[in-house]
Amino acid sequence: MVEICQKELPVKPWREDRTRRLPGISPVMPGEWLMVDDAYSAQMAHKARLLADRGNKVLRIEDSARPAAEELLERILYELVALPGFSVGVQEVSCPDGRIVALDRDLPLETCSALVQEDLILLERPEGQDEHVMTAALLAFPASWMLAEKYLKPLTLIHTPVPEYAGDIAKRVQRLFDGIHPDRPMWRANFLTYGDPELHQPRCEADKRPLHEDGPRWMRVERQCMLRLPITRAVVFSIHTYVLPWTQLDPADRRMLETLNG
Repeated sequence: MVEICQKELPVKPWREDRTRRLPGISPVMPGEWLMVDDAYSAQMAHKARLLADRGNKVLRIEDSARPAAEELLERILYELVALPGFSVGVQEVSCPDGRIVALDRDLPLETCSALVQEDLILLERPEGQDEHVMTAALLAFPASWMLAEKYLKPLTLIHTPVPEYAGDIAKRVQRLFDGIHPDRPMWRANFLTYGDPELHQPRCEADKRPLHEDGPRWMRVERQCMLRLPITRAVVFSIHTYVLPWTQLDPADRRMLETLNG
């Protein structure tokens, strides 16, 4: 188990009805798609180890998704120019933790992963199909799901077994994906309590997340963004993960969460 925690949570979706309830969508303000926080160095090192050790358990890409992955890399480089701590050159990028990342455009998804904390998932809507399908992903920090079970699946099956996404919500999510405009990315957030702080939490659909009511707990928050790439029309689903010890939450937040959890 590796413990990597932020010092604070900038996103607390349980505090407002509009962010607590599904789908809880809000617009992403300019320059606020990608986040850099005090866990950048530790999360990037952990992600690199996972990619080296786990291979296709954390990264998969269809040949047909390569154009979208290449476009994603160019979009990330565009965003990094304005982010403090990055220096973007023609052949390499200097990162906030002092690393120099070579821009390997033959491995676009791996290069993206070496630059930003976010996990990155590409979804495309094949011609003649009713739903977007996951065609590529770098998923180092899954929150109780497995890439192998979701890869190349449509949205409805990706959200199995989440009961909140059944029926009308699933249709609304597909309509949401259809309506994402390149100039108007969206974000939402979820929150879950875990019995350990490990970021890499793969879990089969049939396995329930263990609860540790009597032991130490950590609050895990995911800031999830949806962004349309204008050329390939792929949707980028990015996930920035925050983890904070339960004891470091504000007392008012702990009381609210205890009430929501029943």
